[in-house]
Amino acid sequence: MPSDDTVVPSPAHRTALGSDDICTGSFEIRPGSPRPVVIVIHASVGSGHRAAARAIAQSIDDLRGRYRIPENIEIEVVDVLDFGRIKFDGNKTAASFTGATRPIYDITWRYSLTGRLLWGGGTAWSHIMFPKFTEHVRQRRPLAIIATHIVGANVAVGARSITGMDYPVVCVPTDYEIEGWWPHRQTDLFCVATEYMAETLRARGVIDERITITGIPVRNGFERPADPVADRALFGLPQDKLIVLIMAGATLPQPYVRFRCAIEQTVPYLRALEGMHFVFLPGRDQEYSGKLSALFAGMGLGNVSVLPFVDDMAALMHGSDLAIMKSGGLTVTECLCAQLPMVLLGKSYGQEKANTTMLTSMGAGMHVTTARELVLTLKHLHDNPAALKALIINAGALRRPHAASDIVKATMSHVGVPIDRERHFISFYWGAKPAHTR
Repeated sequence: MPSDDTVVPSPAHRTALGSDDICTGSFEIRPGSPRPVVIVIHASVGSGHRAAARAIAQSIDDLRGRYRIPENIEIEVVDVLDFGRIKFDGNKTAASFTGATRPIYDITWRYSLTGRLLWGGGTAWSHIMFPKFTEHVRQRRPLAIIATHIVGANVAVGARSITGMDYPVVCVPTDYEIEGWWPHRQTDLFCVATEYMAETLRARGVIDERITITGIPVRNGFERPADPVADRALFGLPQDKLIVLIMAGATLPQPYVRFRCAIEQTVPYLRALEGMHFVFLPGRDQEYSGKLSALFAGMGLGNVSVLPFVDDMAALMHGSDLAIMKSGGLTVTECLCAQLPMVLLGKSYGQEKANTTMLTSMGAGMHVTTARELVLTLKHLHDNPAALKALIINAGALRRPHAASDIVKATMSHVGVPIDRERHFISFYWGAKPAHTR
């Protein structure tokens, strides 16, 4: 039960998802109580989980005073790894699975605890590794915790059980399939991208009332209509050519080593694609950016540009016609929301393999594994630009630019709803036959 110094829900009925009621009487704020808080928790393993968490936090802020969200709500975005008993760099750890170890990672992600033997949630992980987060929860007394990474989800469940508090834990996978380490039975709500993912959860014993299809959250700007002329002018790009983004950069270069190698093999063929202009995006990798600029200057290529780190990716994507990229969940989703066709380059593993499979099965993207395939695909699209429109039409079934706000609304509808919860130190269970062969 909440103490007298916390924010508690009033007897008001649950607000339905999609209603636009002003938040009057939805919460009783007692005199002297602290500000109500929602914690959005991610893990700094790549940039996608953090980007999704920030998109959700921004949506909470935008919706203050509506959908049962108090005007004085405090939004706290935290990295669960900052609370760990053992400190490690999540980005470097993730990058270690990009070379010869990729098949091992693929087996771990796709098969370990993803078929029928499943993790049910418990307090073990919180006791062993994250007692600081449990204490943080005890002090902050959140209305809800929204998790965009499995580690965050599990420590949120563990903290709830250890402290005896009762708040909803909402899980938001940021790819197009779900691995088996999410705390299935202890999650109040899964916000997933597709019905395909919902079928995976049903086979794992998650009831329909705890599943909603929202899409994957993206930052502001992707929901607006495109204005290609203005967007291209913002970056000094030509108006009379197909703009092709080559997304070859991130916080760490290791995951892009093979991608960049394949791209560099295609560079000599770009000159022949006169109707296209290629925009290389090296991200924050200044060394690679300089290398590309020197290479293109030396070759005298006139249909290429190099843009260092770009703040307004929504505008750049809205002004483009095609993206060549890896199949990371957040980047793929941003392209879907911007109605930007994709060519996914390279062999994919783990969650990226699931993303590739989803996009290609829907006809929403194309997949090539070698530089030679990429050149042939670009030539086909260069000579038949109508094929790009087909990709956009097919991708419409996956496009959900308002996912962040839908997640927030669904979360707030669960705040204050009492649930009888099981408590376990460690819990596994045997699921039904998997809905999809993986």
